[in-house]
Amino acid sequence: MSKPEELQIDTGDYVVYPTHGVGKVIGVETEEIAGHKLDLFVISFDKDRMTLRVPVSKAPTSGLRKLSTRKIMEEAMTTLKGRARVKRTMWSRRAQEYEAKINSGNPVSIAEVVRDLHRNVGQPDQSFSERQIYEAARDRLAAELAAVDKTDVEKATEKLEKVLRAA
Repeated sequence: MSKPEELQIDTGDYVVYPTHGVGKVIGVETEEIAGHKLDLFVISFDKDRMTLRVPVSKAPTSGLRKLSTRKIMEEAMTTLKGRARVKRTMWSRRAQEYEAKINSGNPVSIAEVVRDLHRNVGQPDQSFSERQIYEAARDRLAAELAAVDKTDVEKATEKLEKVLRAA
């Protein structure tokens, strides 16, 4: 029986965990759980002051992945420039779809949420929940863009906002 494909992740690498965003691998530990030795990636999410331990063997199926390539991030930026596609369904249904896209960890899907919920000056205000989802998506995309561009999250957020204003 073949082993599941393992991710080549080293200490110090930035990774993306779908429901938490960008984190930094601070090590690999071996722990004994229920009598079994288990190798675990230890991932620090500074923004949330959280540490996550993901079994090395479960990393690919958990959705843990390396940072996106520059090409994928450029595709996400192109998505931001597109026209918003807002379905005429009830907000609660759209909100669920947006949350699913954010939690997918896919930068292009997250960019779709940012694009669809972005409001320019002179447009009607967002509801509280729209604003929450918009900011969650923008922050998640900015964090990965910052890691890919090797810059800080504030500069990455400014870059995203600039693209949105130009669209």
